[in-house]
Amino acid sequence: MSTGIQLWIISLIIGLVVIGVVAFLLSLVKKTAIKIDNTAADIWTQGKLTANNTIHIPLFLTKTNQVAGKILKAAVAIVGGSKAINQHIEGCPGCPHCILQSSENNVL
Repeated sequence: MSTGIQLWIISLIIGLVVIGVVAFLLSLVKKTAIKIDNTAADIWTQGKLTANNTIHIPLFLTKTNQVAGKILKAAVAIVGGSKAINQHIEGCPGCPHCILQSSENNVL
C-alpha cells in the first residue's frame, strides 16, 4: 500500500474519531440545554403564579384596613364606656336610677 493511501486512511479514522467525540459533546450540550429550558419554564410558571397571588394584595389590604378601622372605633367606644362605668361607680352614692334599677331587679 502506498504512503498516500495510508495517510488517507489514517486521516479518515482520525476524522471519524473527532466526529464521534464532537457528536458526543453536542449531545451533552443538547441535554443540558433541555434541562435549562425546563428549569426556566418552571421558574416562569412559578413567577406567574406568584404574580397572580400578589396582584390581589391591594384589594385585601383595603378591606383589611376598613375592618381594622371598625375594630378600632369599637375598641375606643368600649374604653369610653368602661371609663364612664368606673366614674359612675366611684361617685354613685345610691342615685335614684341605681336604686330603682336594684329594686326592680329584686322584685323580679
